[in-house]
Amino acid sequence: MFRTVAISSLALALAACGNGNDAPDTPQTLTSDTGAGTSETTETPAAPGEVGPASAEAANLPHADAELIEIYKQLHANPELSFKEAKSAALMASELENLGFDVTTGIGQDWVVAKAMKDVGAVKDGVGGHGVVGVLRNGDGPTLMIRADMDALPVPDQTGFPFASEVRSTTWTGVESPVMHACGHDIHMTSWIGTARALVARKDEWNGTLVMIAQPAEEIGLGAQAMLADGLYSRFPQPDYNLALHVSASAPAGTVVYTKGYAMANVDSVDITVKGVGGHGAYPHTTRDPVLIGSHIVVALQSLVSRNTNPQDSAVVTVGSFKAGAKHNIISDEATLLLTVRSYDDATRKMLLDGIERIAKAQAEAFGAPEPEIKVEQDYTPSLFNNADLADKAMTAIANTIGKDNVKEVPPVMGGEDFSQFGRTDENIPGLLFWVGAVEPARYEASKDSSLPLPSLHSPFFAPDYDPTIATGVEAMTAAALELFKEG
Repeated sequence: MFRTVAISSLALALAACGNGNDAPDTPQTLTSDTGAGTSETTETPAAPGEVGPASAEAANLPHADAELIEIYKQLHANPELSFKEAKSAALMASELENLGFDVTTGIGQDWVVAKAMKDVGAVKDGVGGHGVVGVLRNGDGPTLMIRADMDALPVPDQTGFPFASEVRSTTWTGVESPVMHACGHDIHMTSWIGTARALVARKDEWNGTLVMIAQPAEEIGLGAQAMLADGLYSRFPQPDYNLALHVSASAPAGTVVYTKGYAMANVDSVDITVKGVGGHGAYPHTTRDPVLIGSHIVVALQSLVSRNTNPQDSAVVTVGSFKAGAKHNIISDEATLLLTVRSYDDATRKMLLDGIERIAKAQAEAFGAPEPEIKVEQDYTPSLFNNADLADKAMTAIANTIGKDNVKEVPPVMGGEDFSQFGRTDENIPGLLFWVGAVEPARYEASKDSSLPLPSLHSPFFAPDYDPTIATGVEAMTAAALELFKEG
């Protein structure tokens, strides 16, 4: 099916992050049909006053199956934070069971419990390994894994949707907050369900093994690790290819954008505790001022990108927090710096992390201060590498389905996404994550001439044009899957 929503200039703005939840009501499990996940004729009217998918009719975009729209609304209204996705996981598992998959739940439980005890000292209520794996064998052929992430963010929902989230919960570390699907994982799950339905309905068109996984805790970069540690590739059929999609908050609905090679960054978090000697602000000569030392560290860190990184490579070292002291006339004895560090290749990552340690220690020594404490979070998110051959095959199939003018290659970004973990194992499985436009087309066009940017991912105002976005996600992922099953 071809459509008339051409992509003009796109600036893909993606960032993956997050934290943990509980939803007040269990999303109702809907009876699955085995029809395709999209329909050219089905229209889901918006409720009175609803901020909704007004673009589908006007821009000749597809409509999602009516049941998928209802599932999306339930998921959006009932978001769950990282490692607390029990109800979402139950819905996903039920959908697969109804379609005939062999389903296993609770993937990652032991890893999550051990992580919570190590980092938090306790396993909070509702925290667990909520990964889901469904396996459908359909004769001899390739094995394809399709992943959707389930967790939401600690963000208040200000979309204006009549089904907006009113959920409040606590993160897996115990911080209370409002909860919202501000990164589109509700659309990811809905598209995943639609894709499973479509591939089951079209079983006579492919041979092979389909592995559908619902992953927890993407927003904190830990869910993929938990599932891999619980034997994802040893307990279940090992994939020949891995696929995932993500909504884009800067591309129009009805379109797909992608990147070959490095697509998203290594994401490291570094804490520097600068040690000083405190004292009275009127007698600085009797102190070793950690604010001054920390300031020199901040400035010197900028040389890592400007003078130590090859100009042809990309790197980011951002000091996001600098805290010290509590009173005007007291020089504190300590300052803390919190850094985010981004890179693509592992050699650049190592250079940046080694350089941060070298600079911090050298600046402290230059001021005659104690050596600083430097902590690099070990559970980092590795860079996402999209296999070029896989991308070419998948995008050709997607372009043939939604129209080549609606598919565009875009530059990589410095956000992070732990789908990368599935390609970082000894099995070296090729993977591809592509993006599905989620902005109402008229709003997208208007934004080009406006000084007000579109709401980004993780914004409380991120309200995707969900009907055509879900439909396009189902169409695109189904087309890519059918193409890859031909590889056998």
